[in-house]
Amino acid sequence: MPELPEVETIARAIEPDIVGRTIVSAEVLWARTLATPSVKKFKEQVQGQKITGVSRRAKYLILQLEDYNLLIHLRMSGDLTIRKGKIKPEKHDRLVLSLRSKNGKESQLAFNDTRKFGRIWLTDQPETILGKLGPEPLEKKFTAQWLFENLHKKKRQLKPLLLDQTFLAGLGNIYTDECLHMAKLHPLGLSNAISRKQAGALSEAIQSALKEGIRRNGASIDWVYRGGEYQNYFRVYDREGKPCPVCGAEIQKLIVGQRGTHVCPKCQPLERK
Repeated sequence: MPELPEVETIARAIEPDIVGRTIVSAEVLWARTLATPSVKKFKEQVQGQKITGVSRRAKYLILQLEDYNLLIHLRMSGDLTIRKGKIKPEKHDRLVLSLRSKNGKESQLAFNDTRKFGRIWLTDQPETILGKLGPEPLEKKFTAQWLFENLHKKKRQLKPLLLDQTFLAGLGNIYTDECLHMAKLHPLGLSNAISRKQAGALSEAIQSALKEGIRRNGASIDWVYRGGEYQNYFRVYDREGKPCPVCGAEIQKLIVGQRGTHVCPKCQPLERK
């Protein structure tokens, strides 16, 4: 699943090709891709709207239109591609927007989603969807002090808590494993047992992992998301049986909250309290 760095990479990639263009029409090829509104209403409302900006909130891509916001969650296998001219939809296209520039050039913004889990919202009240999300880990509100205080408000295992988008927005399986290894914390450790020093190390590790992921255009881990190279620098994720880059111990794979989890048993000892 694309996480914060992958979604940020996609947002930056498509922005130059779609901002300032007008949506001429929409073709909805899989009705359930639309979370809201109905297909009929979506086509009516989106037609004639100019795209004024592209941004990201957590794992959501946001296309700012003149009167609405188009929110896109890629989920497991979603992707956005720009195609020049008029092209017949591809096999796994679920929604295609036909665009026109000021000088009349035509292009398409296609939402392709093999597994059909991705969702799109067209709304003039984006906070009804985004309002429950936690803070962005790369913004000023996210500090070591904030993290320490909020970890201690819970009594949860670290990894499931960090994956909870209402606690902190944007982390997924990959970057959670990576930042916990950087901070030398076990994914099964309890949040309310974290010291201030450990919270500082974790906040620094979260920001470091995400910034490096963005710098390397995210991670290309399968046939879904492509173009990034962060997978070449994983410390523990997807490295079961391989040596830890820090201590040389064999990386282990656990199941935490029904998610495959990678950990170094030496660098990340589980403290029983």
